[in-house]
Amino acid sequence: MTSAGAQLFRCIQFEFPWQLGPEPGRYVVREPHAEEASHVLVIATLGAPERRRLAKRRARAVAADVGSQPAAVATTRATVIPADALVDEAAARAWLATAQRDEHVDDELDRALAVLARAVHAHRLATADPGVPEPRREQALVVRLGYGSGDQVADGRHTEMVELPPPSPNRQRRVHALRPQERLAAVLGGRQQLLACEELTLRARADLDAGRARQAALQLRVAFEAALAELDGSVAAARLAELRTRREAVGAAANAALTGELDAVTAAELSDTLERVEAALRARSAGTERAGD
Repeated sequence: MTSAGAQLFRCIQFEFPWQLGPEPGRYVVREPHAEEASHVLVIATLGAPERRRLAKRRARAVAADVGSQPAAVATTRATVIPADALVDEAAARAWLATAQRDEHVDDELDRALAVLARAVHAHRLATADPGVPEPRREQALVVRLGYGSGDQVADGRHTEMVELPPPSPNRQRRVHALRPQERLAAVLGGRQQLLACEELTLRARADLDAGRARQAALQLRVAFEAALAELDGSVAAARLAELRTRREAVGAAANAALTGELDAVTAAELSDTLERVEAALRARSAGTERAGD
């Protein structure tokens, strides 16, 4: 129960089967140059294995007739709390009922994930650790929506909370579920090579999806040039020619990104060009086009 008169706050909670990066604690989140906080982010580690000093760690034998047991792993709980309080408990219940509906839940989760991704990205840069992964909804073990007093939600507790069902798999992804596995086997078996532009394009996509349009523009410039060079002869000539018409715009977007944030028109063009590079890579992987077409 919430004590009478206590302010109520929304909370969106994720649990991931790894340590996200930021140390457990409470983080106040503000937009650049803003004085007021927009969110509070609470990071907690659950079920962390006992840490022993490195000097005492030694290899130990495993009996041949005993199957190896999976190692215990830490789970991270991230709770995103918007800073604006709800009017009263009736408003809180109404928000919770509305937020979990199919037509609203994606927006709620996307906003919360953007806050969490910003924190993880900042941690990656602060620690100079390129291996810190970006959190994504489909990787979460559990996703919850709820509300409670400030003390409750900051401590991982709540007045009322619901656990959301896992996202429905995309129908098209089900139809083509075997294609990535077939390609993986081809790559590992030495029958197909990976391209540098594939990795660079994925990095641009990760930046754009996380709202980092400046970084995406700079990353896409390199990915784009690599794609033009590496895809020559492996996709339809018409597709490659269409991509080349975008070279100047890609360069202009990258130059603009050097001096500040991109405007809405440039960001939209960036997204469209990235999608076309991704389409060319899919065509190359599927082998559905001939270079002379």
